[in-house]
Amino acid sequence: MIKVDLHTHSSASPDGGLTQQDYMQLIGDNVLDYVAITDHNAVHFALELQAALGDKIIVGEEVMSDEGEIVGLFLRSEVRAGMPLRATAEAIKAQGGLVYIPHPFETVRKGVSEKSLDAIADLVDIVEVYNGRAVVQNRGPQAAVWARLHQKATAASSDAHGSKGVGTVYTTIKQAPTASNLVSALQTGHRTMHRPPLRSLLYPKVHRLRKKVGRNHG
Repeated sequence: MIKVDLHTHSSASPDGGLTQQDYMQLIGDNVLDYVAITDHNAVHFALELQAALGDKIIVGEEVMSDEGEIVGLFLRSEVRAGMPLRATAEAIKAQGGLVYIPHPFETVRKGVSEKSLDAIADLVDIVEVYNGRAVVQNRGPQAAVWARLHQKATAASSDAHGSKGVGTVYTTIKQAPTASNLVSALQTGHRTMHRPPLRSLLYPKVHRLRKKVGRNHG
């Protein structure tokens, strides 16, 4: 069985902190078999690491559309932020990528609303029904219902922003993931969901503050 996490943030995200060494260790120690790097509005780190580690790294991007965040998986280049939601999903598809909906219906973390998601249902490939950082506002059960009604594949992902948040939430599938087989593989996948350490939930704020201080003293 293959463990895959489809939503993580490297140090290339303003609030992320996973380093190249962290990802190498995750793969090398078999904590995960495949991991998507889904930085905010950027793919350069993911592309560089995929070149170094191969297809164990899935190039993704968490893109801020005008109606909330949407993730593209198996990308070749950056998808521009700030576009309409449908145009963003279409840009992901134009690269041969998969449209993954992270933490849908959340308002705290700029999730896509149900009305907006209904409007692009034809373009959605995967819905995140469990997010490792969904504590204050957990819309996972609602997302699972939406996915079932629309016959969409589902996944559990860590949304990790640092090393302590990885390896607690992931999806297990039976074959190595590719853009062509991941959706069908997830249909029979198994979601593993353990609450990460509480301190891992503070990573985004800590990383933002550290980077801000670093810029001010640079």
